[in-house]
Amino acid sequence: MNSIKHPSFKFDLLQRYRLIEIVALWEGKLNASHLIDYFAIGRQQASKDINEYVKNIAPNNLTYNSSLKGYEPTNSFSPVITSGNADEYLQLVSRNNDLVNTFQDLSLGLDCTVRVTTPEFKIAPAVLRAIINACKKNTRLEVDYRSVNAPNKDGRIIVPHSLVHSGMRWHVRAYCEKNQDFRDFVLTRFHSVPEAMGSDDTLSSSSPVNDEKWNTRVHLCFMPDSRLSPEQQAIVAQDYGMTNNRLLITIRGALVPYLLQLMRIDVNTIAADARAQQIVIENIEAVKQWMFQ
Repeated sequence: MNSIKHPSFKFDLLQRYRLIEIVALWEGKLNASHLIDYFAIGRQQASKDINEYVKNIAPNNLTYNSSLKGYEPTNSFSPVITSGNADEYLQLVSRNNDLVNTFQDLSLGLDCTVRVTTPEFKIAPAVLRAIINACKKNTRLEVDYRSVNAPNKDGRIIVPHSLVHSGMRWHVRAYCEKNQDFRDFVLTRFHSVPEAMGSDDTLSSSSPVNDEKWNTRVHLCFMPDSRLSPEQQAIVAQDYGMTNNRLLITIRGALVPYLLQLMRIDVNTIAADARAQQIVIENIEAVKQWMFQ
């Protein structure tokens, strides 16, 4: 994939160029209406954007098809504004679904998909604002955090440094003065608005550079379950985009448990039916220390 390392155009123009590339690549047809409907711009501006993309950004990517009344990707199409990954198109569709659910009279095209509804975890805006501000300024927060294991009011002081989406819920990674260690806190479990306490320059242990699990990169190697037949293993390998029946993923140590949950791997249980488990961790011994205790 070719890429423009330092695009000089503004963010809104970059977004329009990305839509041009994504729609052309994954739908096989692009015209000015896509930009008009998605960005609420005029036809003249939409045509100008497409012409600029065709002439100066990726001259070999699109060709005009008069019978389609639009552009289609050439055989030599090579993404320059996107990665060319299917997730880019599917995420675009997903965002459209979110907007249409909120504004029911909004028409954005790309509407031939349906997404399974997941629980809507309620996060109070005031809580999130306080945590984001603390992450940016590296300040301490006094919070009332409650969990299933400790359901009663539990005041503590934390120093947040990063927000994390686990695939289902949002967490904040923070230093906990009560436990004197870095922990993950689920955003929906904060009760009342966190109170800012300022920074403490003497508390160097709370610095993100000391979060070993966060700063350590862990390499996981997944492979098809060996109990599957060679034909079944080949299907699983294709599903996961494996090379030589191996899928390598590098991730922060603190995020390993979330990745395993998304991959539906329980290291403490071996499914009786290999068709249910499908994949396993090849380098399990090297990964064990990063799992939830």
